[in-house]
Amino acid sequence: MSLKVGDLAPDFTLPDQDGNLVKLSSLKGERVILYFYPKDDTPGCTKEACSFRDSWSIFESKGIKVFGISKDPSSSHIKFIDKYQLPFILLTDSEPCPVASSFGSYGLKKFMGREYMGMMRHTFVISPDGRIELIYLKVKAEKMAHQILLDLGLS
Repeated sequence: MSLKVGDLAPDFTLPDQDGNLVKLSSLKGERVILYFYPKDDTPGCTKEACSFRDSWSIFESKGIKVFGISKDPSSSHIKFIDKYQLPFILLTDSEPCPVASSFGSYGLKKFMGREYMGMMRHTFVISPDGRIELIYLKVKAEKMAHQILLDLGLS
């Protein structure tokens, strides 16, 4: 599936780090950031999570919800949140990662000559009407949050 700006965001329901279910369509009326990332507590993923943490006060003041999505279990998410004092919710999209797949963010990856299925580092901004407002497929982990704020005219 190839999503474009203006498309309706695929609806989903996923568990957060505490086991609570989050349904995207229940957030209609609010701007939502979904960032897909490969793995908790790895160098790039930590930089990206901390970029959202460090800009959290701006997102929160503008009523923007931030959700990180990986295939890690809730126990891993809890440790990651605690270690880096992350103020936003992390969601678990278990293998075969149907939500990430619906956003085109799960697929064949290559690393050191090896091919495997994995989570792509992609970010989507969903408008209050449930449409995709911004898409980032080439993410600079440590600058992602700042780039979104710039693109939304909030920085």
